[in-house]
Amino acid sequence: MSVLRWDPLVDVDSIFTRLTPSSFANWPRLGLEGNGRKLEWTPSADISETEKEYLIRADLPAVKKEDVQVTFDDGIIAIKGERRQLREDKSEKLHRLESFYGSFERHFSLPDHVNADLIRCETKDGVLTVHVPKVDTVKSKPKQITVQ
Repeated sequence: MSVLRWDPLVDVDSIFTRLTPSSFANWPRLGLEGNGRKLEWTPSADISETEKEYLIRADLPAVKKEDVQVTFDDGIIAIKGERRQLREDKSEKLHRLESFYGSFERHFSLPDHVNADLIRCETKDGVLTVHVPKVDTVKSKPKQITVQ
């Protein structure tokens, strides 16, 4: 069994996400950077499971695969990267900008029975999919223990 580090701010963020309507849950967070403030965005992610693997799908529109880094350490998958603002025409005048740009980072705790050596990633249509294979575990039968 691996020990997970407790980060109280992550718990507060997950509580906020669960208690707010879904339309507000993915709004960018206001973080502090030096003396100024900046908006941080976090890509939304779906986690699912099949018989053979866990799947993490992160929405990363307009993020090049070269700008994404996926690491696994101590039972935690980290997805880090940056979405850069594309300005093709310098004479273009922006009237409204609703997309968020900048660095992002997401962390996902994994159970103990995964094969870290076979984790793989792929990206298609703006969605990063992380495949985390399971390790076959031997299921033991229940054992009756007598009380003495």
